[in-house]
Amino acid sequence: MIKKIAWETFKNTGDINTFLEFKQIEEIEKELVEQPTKLFQKEIEENKQEKW
Repeated sequence: MIKKIAWETFKNTGDINTFLEFKQIEEIEKELVEQPTKLFQKEIEENKQEKW
């Protein structure tokens, strides 16, 4: 979704900085989605080690 908005904004304005800013937002959103999963996996691994 963000990628499409970024591309359309770039086509309309010709401003590459706007496109790059949207791409940064897209990367931040991706990290926010993946981070809880990574933390949960880490917690599971720590719990496994404590049991043994």
